[in-house]
This record gives sequence, C-alpha cells and structure tokens, in this order.
Amino acid sequence: MNHLVVAGLALEVAHIPGPADRAPLVFLHEGLGSVSQWQQRGRHWPAEICAASSRAGWMYSRRGYGQSDPVEDVRGAPGRNGPWHTGRHEPDYMHLEANEVLPQVLAQLGVSRPVLVGHSDGATIALLHAARHDVAGCVAMAPHVFVEDVSLTAIAQAKHQYLADPGSAGSLRQRLARHHKNVDNAFWQWNDVWLSEAFRAFDIREEMRSITAPLLLVQGVDDEYGSMEQISSIETAHAQITRLALVRCGHSPHRDQPDRLTEAVQRFLTPLA
Repeated sequence: MNHLVVAGLALEVAHIPGPADRAPLVFLHEGLGSVSQWQQRGRHWPAEICAASSRAGWMYSRRGYGQSDPVEDVRGAPGRNGPWHTGRHEPDYMHLEANEVLPQVLAQLGVSRPVLVGHSDGATIALLHAARHDVAGCVAMAPHVFVEDVSLTAIAQAKHQYLADPGSAGSLRQRLARHHKNVDNAFWQWNDVWLSEAFRAFDIREEMRSITAPLLLVQGVDDEYGSMEQISSIETAHAQITRLALVRCGHSPHRDQPDRLTEAVQRFLTPLA
C-alpha cells in the first residue's frame, strides 16, 4: 500500500513488516517531514527500531507533505472542510490531526492501540492523541507543548533561509524539494501558523494530564527549537513517564543520537504489549 484515502484526500503511507502479535509502531513526522525524511544520513531509524523491538511499523505523510495531496490554497483565508483546513492553518491544526485525521488513518490500516513515535510536531500530535485515545505507549521526541521564544526565533530563521536564493542547489527550499512533491505547500502550512500571532497562545500542558499510557519523552540538550522545559513541564495524573535528555543532540534525536535513542526506546518498549 502506497496511499490511503482519508476524507477524500490521498495520504502517502509506508509499511515496515513485523510480527502481528505486538502493538505496531506508528511514526509521526516533524513539521517539515515526510515518509522519505525518516531515512537520512544513510540510516532508516524507524526500520532499525522496528527490527530491534520485533514490531511492525507504519509511517504516513500528513496532508501537504511528501507525496500526499496538498492543502487547498495553503496561504489563503483559513477555512474547514471536514477534518481538513483549507487556506492557512489555524492554531488547532495539530489537534485536528491527532483527533480527527489520525484515528481515520489507524482505522484504515487496521491498527488499534499502537505505540506512537512522534518527532517535533509529530510528537505533539502523538501526545494529543494519547490524551484522548487508547494507545499502548507514546515516544515523544522534541515535542512542542507550549510556545517558546527560542522556537519562534528558529522558525523565523528557517523562513529567511527558505526565501534566500531559493533556486540554488544547496538552499533549504531545494533540500526540502527532494522530499515533497509540492515544497511550498509543505513549508508554508508549517511556517505561517507558527509565526502567526494567534499561535503564541498554544499551550497543551493541561491536556497532557489526561494521558494514561506510558510515555518516553526525549529532548536534545542543544535543541535549537525548544528547551528542556518542553518535556520537564509535562505532567500526568496516572501515566508512567520516562524522560531522556541527550547531550550533543539538537532537534532531531533520531539523526543526532540514533544509537542512544534506539537503546532507550527498546528499553521502553520491552514491557509493553
């Protein structure tokens, strides 16, 4: 299966085969990510962790990313069409993905009670889904649970880099274009909402208290997009929480410290169904 249709739109999916008797891993990519971007620097970290934990895995590219259908008029006036935003994203875009889109994706894949493994925006989506839906566990790498100035500074810098010399071979736009069939769609749906005034109030820390599934929270000490407060501020009423701070690690633990991350995730997964 290369695509599935959710609420009338085609989303790119990829499967990592594995045993059917254990909860599969469902990987949720970052704000500029896609299925193909899980495989970088000569490694396919999702395949490695699936093999190490003897579990199957699924990946999908959210709308407007990778080879999935684009966002309608991505920089136009905000609107809604079922679970989809039309025009610019609004501050609830990760809530919509977590609670309206992801449940439909899982249902079509025949997946129940997965272990969610999310990075950045994908980690936030994983946590939001776990707060309202039954999951076997959740690995959140560099999540965003509230807005920090350091995040906005880095995202504004990404905008500057994206607009600077966009046609050159080494530019940010050209590097992203290798992974997205509509690179402007991918970039602006993320960048515009994060730099909007309305998004400054985004804060899901209270919602996190509803999570009951075990959590592994991972943050790079040198993350340019967020501080350690992003994982230290997450509290739940019942869930077991394991926190991991990775030194010499920026915003992408699976790229910067893949071996240490694999060891920690494998340990976390061992007691889970």
